[in-house]
Amino acid sequence: MASGWRRTLGNVRSFVGNSMGGLRGGSNLASWVVAGTLAYFLWIKPSQVLRKEQEERAALNAALDRYRYVEKRKPLPDPQDNGLIRGNKRGTNKSEE
Repeated sequence: MASGWRRTLGNVRSFVGNSMGGLRGGSNLASWVVAGTLAYFLWIKPSQVLRKEQEERAALNAALDRYRYVEKRKPLPDPQDNGLIRGNKRGTNKSEE
């Protein structure tokens, strides 16, 4: 029984080691640290900086023009102009033709 869990643990360690590229020990850890650092400085940090700059610009624009009109809700469309109601559209009467 005792050898069963040891064998399972060995198989799990072997699988994890192989899935990480076959490197073992310090070189494996160092390669993951280098890859993570590169990913952070090439992808994650620039996107965070860009998002922060966009938020700052939006806040500055909102602060500069605080009395501007902002539409709070969508306007209701006229069903006649959209063709939802059958018949003559507004402004086209038979008496005018």
